[in-house]
Amino acid sequence: MLSVVALLLASYLALRLVLPLRCAWPLRVVLAALIYGLALHHRIVARFAGSMASPELPKLVIAALGTGFVALLLTALLVLLLDLATLASWALRRRRALSALRARWLRPGAAALALLLSLYGTWQAMVVPQVRQVEIAIANLPPAFEGYRLLQLTDIHTSRLLTGDWVAEVVARANAQRPDLIVITGDLVDGSVRARRDDVRPLADLRAPDGVIAITGNHEYYGQYRAWMDAFAALGMTVLENAHLRIARGDAALTIAGVTDPVAERYGMPKPDAAAALAGADPDAPVILLDHRPREARAHAARGVALQLSGHTHGGHIIGMDRVIARANGGFVSGLYPVDGMQLYVSNGAGLWPGFATRIGVPSEITLITLRRAAD
Repeated sequence: MLSVVALLLASYLALRLVLPLRCAWPLRVVLAALIYGLALHHRIVARFAGSMASPELPKLVIAALGTGFVALLLTALLVLLLDLATLASWALRRRRALSALRARWLRPGAAALALLLSLYGTWQAMVVPQVRQVEIAIANLPPAFEGYRLLQLTDIHTSRLLTGDWVAEVVARANAQRPDLIVITGDLVDGSVRARRDDVRPLADLRAPDGVIAITGNHEYYGQYRAWMDAFAALGMTVLENAHLRIARGDAALTIAGVTDPVAERYGMPKPDAAAALAGADPDAPVILLDHRPREARAHAARGVALQLSGHTHGGHIIGMDRVIARANGGFVSGLYPVDGMQLYVSNGAGLWPGFATRIGVPSEITLITLRRAAD
């Protein structure tokens, strides 16, 4: 779907931006070929260098392709807006506005602006995320867990773009918060165990008194799922696959539950099952549910979950595009939401898929959540 949309936009740009240029036709052919190449680069890379989920190319090449692809999308949007404004000016017979909108430099200028925004977006996508501190009030939180510090990492997407050095800095920044518990809500890696072995090794250094608990996201299934489950266990993580565990403070407890990702069914593996994840859980312990995707939040609230932690959306990547991403995720895209008596937190994520590595106005994050008892 992404390639089809990009191909249509590339054709639009070839007609509206490249064809009208006053330069030699061989140069226009080269520019058009570059636009189509960027539009289809995911497919081209998947054919010759890895896969769409995990391009196995040097970091700078991935960054350059991503910058060009996002610049293409932004240019198409800006040129379309200019064309719509031109059409409106013509219909309203606004000659002065029409003359200004037909200026030769305007559409190439829009392309230059799009490229600058895309370069900024790629840079933002690759920086080490800052810590975002959030307080979340939970009904019936046991007094022993008042002020409990839970650190959420999600969408790390370890890859040839976000390599081991970057992961080590994320781990150091997470450990510096001295959390009581670390949870990872899916999409830890892109690629095979063999390709990412060195890059994920720093995750073994994550430290919290109550351990490191993880669930899977959709991207774990695109690699070697079972091999990754063994690798995560070797890194000291407890992976919850439609299961739960109990965190105790004396006689008081929290239930930490986790579900798999819906894409599991495509690979013949167990699909998300909240009922199985909560089976046998302490009825007096508030439930914190880890679900990579936020869209089932209302169903989980109906089961009595107190807090759901999710990722997957990357915060929407770009201001404005977040509304589109929200529609595909139950209306949830970034931040804290009250959902039928449950609290839902959707993190922007620490990293992102290298095939769309941009953040414009939507920063990455490491989330430090402090639990508070909700007022009666």
